[in-house]
Amino acid sequence: MATQTTTQRQAAGNKATATRRRAAAKRSASTTKRSASQTRTSARRTARAARTTANDATRTAGRRAGAATSSFEALVREAQRALVLIPVGAALEARDAAVATVRTYTDRRTAGLKFNRFERRGEKALKRR
Repeated sequence: MATQTTTQRQAAGNKATATRRRAAAKRSASTTKRSASQTRTSARRTARAARTTANDATRTAGRRAGAATSSFEALVREAQRALVLIPVGAALEARDAAVATVRTYTDRRTAGLKFNRFERRGEKALKRR
């Protein structure tokens, strides 16, 4: 290897320094690009998570409102049952029983059959004693 002059050594050193600086600049640029890409990806992910959370919250609020409505409707149905339907049904049953009794005893033939049945039942009851 031949000896270098001072000027040659300085030129070689400056060239090496310039190469190192270029390489460092390229690394810095690629790091910056990568960081920006990661930031964009992270922002997209955060936005998607926010949309999902908002949709879930909306769905939950709707279900809660629906549950409140259906529990109110159930309460109304129960009140309607207790206050209206049961008394009306009982009255209709009593009316039907009264109509059946009146029909039985206004028809001579069925009234006779009923009285005969009562008579037989009474006889059996008295014989057992």
